[in-house]
Amino acid sequence: MPGSASVSPFWPAFWRGYRVMTPLWLGMVPFAVAYAVTARASGLSVWETQLMSLTVFAGASQFAAAGLFAGYGAIGGASAIGIVLTTFLLNARHLLYGLSLSRQVKLSRPQRLIAAQFLTDESYGMVTVRGEQEPDGPSFGYLLGAELSLYTVWNASTLLGAVGGAVLPSPEALGVGVIFPLAFLGLLVPMLRGRVTVLVALASGLVAWGLSRVLPGGLVILLAGVGGALLGAWLTGQQTAQRQKAGL
Repeated sequence: MPGSASVSPFWPAFWRGYRVMTPLWLGMVPFAVAYAVTARASGLSVWETQLMSLTVFAGASQFAAAGLFAGYGAIGGASAIGIVLTTFLLNARHLLYGLSLSRQVKLSRPQRLIAAQFLTDESYGMVTVRGEQEPDGPSFGYLLGAELSLYTVWNASTLLGAVGGAVLPSPEALGVGVIFPLAFLGLLVPMLRGRVTVLVALASGLVAWGLSRVLPGGLVILLAGVGGALLGAWLTGQQTAQRQKAGL
């Protein structure tokens, strides 16, 4: 918790953060394998496929980049700038994640750079919700443990898919696509405390669904997130004004 006088020891907090992500490993493995198979089919070598997981570590962006690499340099294919812009838009939502986490986790500048490199949707969601149970609130060790937990399994699964993807079953056939949506619903429900949070969640979901029909995923989440935050601030202000008017 920012401003707290005591800070949890790094390694115990790190391992607690590492372990809290293990239920999501089951959903991470097939998607990393699917990415590796896509990248290999686009012409990337095993080393190039693995290098992207080691340095980029952003599932949706890696899928998109792997597909764009297939047409890179060809007439009508993707350009280097196009690949960079696509991955930027897909990751734009991380700006909101960073702003949100800065209110919960006290980080030095070097710690911010490290945490930003390994931040994912899943680690953000889990730290935001489960971090409240940490002694003195979520710390850098807890956040980094959660991030590296997924980093480890993502890279190990990427190597598995890059080397032996041709003989592995399709992730879609296994029905694992529902794991992450269900996990995020499980994180969201405990946060719905009162009418304002329910209204904001419903409105943000509807806006995101509508925008997803015409805009890329990363930008949709950014716009829906900003819109939801503004709506929540307005509703909270109205609620406070009504209480003050009623003398409560």
